[in-house]
This record gives sequence, C-alpha cells and structure tokens, in this order.
Amino acid sequence: MTARPKVRPGKRTNDPEGLRKRVIDVAEASFQARGYHASSLGDLMAAAGVTGGALHHHFPTKKALALAVIEERVAAAVEATWIAPVQAAGSAREGVRSVFEAVAAELEQQGFVRGCPLNNLAHELSLADPDLRAALAGIFSAWRQAIADKVRADQQAGREQDTDPQRFAALAVATYSGAMSMAKTAQDSGVLRDCLNALEQEASPASSSKGEAVAKRRRRVLRQYKAF
Repeated sequence: MTARPKVRPGKRTNDPEGLRKRVIDVAEASFQARGYHASSLGDLMAAAGVTGGALHHHFPTKKALALAVIEERVAAAVEATWIAPVQAAGSAREGVRSVFEAVAAELEQQGFVRGCPLNNLAHELSLADPDLRAALAGIFSAWRQAIADKVRADQQAGREQDTDPQRFAALAVATYSGAMSMAKTAQDSGVLRDCLNALEQEASPASSSKGEAVAKRRRRVLRQYKAF
C-alpha cells in the first residue's frame, strides 16, 4: 500500500472589509429593487456568497445592515448626486437645475425609473423604526442645508436678495422627491422636467415678491376685520 501524497490546502484569503462591502452592495441593490421588508437575510447571504456567521460578524441584525446601507450608501448617493453639484455650481438655482436635468437625462438613457434611493427607503422605513427614521431624516436635513447654504452664498454675492434660503431648499427637495415618486410610478422621466419647470416658476424672485405682496394684503384685510 502506497502512501497518498499530502494535499496542501488552498491559501485562505482573509478580507473582512471586502466581505463587508460585498454584503452592503447586495443589500443596497435588494433594498432598492425589492424593498427592505421583502429582502430576507437568507436571500442576502446567498446573493453575497457569505455564511450566516460571517454576515452576523459585521451586521448582528438586519437593522444594523439597513443603517449601514443608509449611512454609507444612500447618504453618499445624495452627496454625489445633489450636494456636491450644487456646491460646485455658479448659483443655487443653476445647481438645482443641473441636477434635475442630469438625472432626467440619465433615466431617459437607462430606460426605466427605480426611484430615489432615499425616497424609496423613507417611504418604507420611516414608520417602522425610530433609528432608521432618524438616519433618513439626517440625510434630508443635510441635503436641504446644502441648498440653503448655497442660496446664502448667492446672497452674499448680491444675488437672491428676495429668496428665503430655507424655503427655497425645502421646495427644491420636496419637488425632486415628489417628481421621482411620480416618475417611478409612471415610468416616465419626463415628470422631472415638468416639475423642474414648475419649481423655477414658483421659486422665482418675482414669485416670491408676489407671494409677499399677497401676504401683506391678507394681513391688511385681517386687520380691517378686527377693527369692526
């Protein structure tokens, strides 16, 4: 009887960061395509090619994984898609317009609308868990703040004197969020351009002045009624 040659085990690769990244990649894609609640940990493990022990080493719970997706991927997407372009633009209005147009063009080329990653998770998770809601709210807050800060920078340069920075930022974020929801439902990226046109009309300096004039007339009428 001859001795069998010893077989050397293959070299084991130890890449915990790569594994963690792979799990987040899979979870992000699944949460956007199917939703958080419809994405089971078993499905995520199979798609990522990891064991339960490896998954739970990095993410003890599904909620922990969702927080990582929100904080590391969704926040980064808003930063890259919105905050950085607005900050780099010549003005807040130019920045907002460029984002709407860039996203609309990308969706037209893509041929389908999956929706805004932040919007999708906010609709599903805001009432499900307070920690998830807080993480999502923080991204919305940073997004609005970046736009408002850009308006303030414009004002320091002598522009947008009749524009309320917080109001303009809230209107821009709300318009985009609503437009993406409608575009997803209709599978029509043209909604983004329609909403951009409406936003530019509503948030124009002339509109702001007109709105203030209307508010002043309303207050004057109320004072007259109080006099009787």
